[in-house]
Formats: sequence, structure tokens, C-alpha cells
Amino acid sequence: MDRPDRTRHAPAPVPHPDPAEVAHDRLWERDLRSSLRCAGALLALLLLIDGAAGSLTPARAALWAGLAALLLLVLYPSRVAAGEGWLSTRGPLRGHRVRTDHLVSVRCLDGVGQRLVLRDSFGARAEIDPRVLVANPPLWHRLDEDARASARSGSLTCGETALQRISERVDRETARTVFRVSGLE
Repeated sequence: MDRPDRTRHAPAPVPHPDPAEVAHDRLWERDLRSSLRCAGALLALLLLIDGAAGSLTPARAALWAGLAALLLLVLYPSRVAAGEGWLSTRGPLRGHRVRTDHLVSVRCLDGVGQRLVLRDSFGARAEIDPRVLVANPPLWHRLDEDARASARSGSLTCGETALQRISERVDRETARTVFRVSGLE
């Protein structure tokens, strides 16, 4: 019985970049603190209400702590970093890494939380919040430069429109920041 060949070509190794050349999400720590505050506030509120009602037991306290931990898991921000030829996202449970110099598609998923889905020619996939790119121009610049290289090489077949929209958002936010800093707003 012949089985279909499902082996993937291994991605070319990514050289270890100089830390100065890696762009990081500079707002990640603030977002993490906000997530921790929300989970802590929920836990405190639930314990306070249950304690005031006189029904707080160790089992119920553990239940409320589990609920707060679940909220933290949902709100935990992805840590995004990019270097020449790659972009990685790291959540609380796992991380994803795509070769941005070998992108095949870039799609924007609309919904409650907008997501940008990047796929490379090696089958890797990563999702990021477009607001991370808008808030971090160096991160966007790194992704945009590699996506343009993918488009020039012909591997990027889908997604130039999504990238153009994000580019316009980044330019708009950068202009607003310049006007705000210079007092012209």
C-alpha cells in the first residue's frame, strides 16, 4: 500500500541574529501587567463577594482562583519579535515562527479581535494582532521589508492588500505621533 509523501521541506535555518537587529513589541510588558491586574481584580472581587456572603470555603476559593487563572490565560498577550527573515509570536502555552522572507499568504481575519495570519512556504503559521504592528513601527518595518522581498520573489501570492492596509494605518499613526509631539495636533 503506497502512502502519499507528506514530508515537508525543512525550512532553511535562521541565523542567530544580533540582539540589536531584533525588533520586539515594546508594549508587551504593559499589556501583561494589564492582564494580571484584570485577573487579580476578578479574583479579589469574587473572594470579597463570596466572603461577604459567608459562603467562602477553601474549595470555592480554589474555584475562583482557577477562574482568575483562566481569565489570565485568555488575556495573556502574545510576545512578538522579528528579525531579518523571521517573525515569532509566543503565547502562554506555545510559540510560532514564520519565515517572513518566504511568505505565501497574509490574511486579515475580522471579528471581535482582528488578527493577521501569516503563512510561509514551509507550512508554518503565525497570528498577530495588527495593533502590535501599528504600535511598533520597527516591528512593522522588519515585516514589511521581508514581505516585499517575498512578493518580489513571487512566493507571496495572497495578502498584498492586507499589508497595504496595515501600512496605511502605521503611516497614519506615525503622522499623528509626529503632530502630537510637535504640538501641531
